Amino acid sequence: MTYPSGGYDPHGVQRDPLDAANSVDRPSPTVDAVRLWTGGAATAVVAALVAIVGVLIAGVVFEVDVIGPTGEGSWGEVSITWLAVLAAAAALLATGILHLLLLSTPQPRRFFTWIVGLTTAAIALVPFLVDANRAEKLATALVVVAIGLLIGSLLSGVARRATRVR
Repeated sequence: MTYPSGGYDPHGVQRDPLDAANSVDRPSPTVDAVRLWTGGAATAVVAALVAIVGVLIAGVVFEVDVIGPTGEGSWGEVSITWLAVLAAAAALLATGILHLLLLSTPQPRRFFTWIVGLTTAAIALVPFLVDANRAEKLATALVVVAIGLLIGSLLSGVARRATRVR
């Protein structure tokens, strides 16, 4: 005798179809950590290069300094090396957050997108809190947004390729 899926059981007890759907073993995603972290490392290199190019475009093309923290908490012209290292570190930190989300969270890429987007927005607003001319503030914010967009988009693609359903 055949029974409708999830609606009845052979003993005559009515079951909730959602309970039946949840009781079935669903395929769970697995994360290829090597692929994820090599993609994260490649993203870190590209993020550092975007930082360098962003500072060069602002300085050479538009003759505007990108601002950042300097010694003793004051704000001044940013070092290209300093910004490149921070961009690479941000990409690696984002990879770690993404890895945790992939292992533990439903819809991890959606949460990751929100985390990267809001973090990028917050960091891009920081230059507007210091005493500098508007062009320097805008140039700094644009470089930060470019780095954030790069990290978010590349790592989302890496996550898609590093996740398999088993």
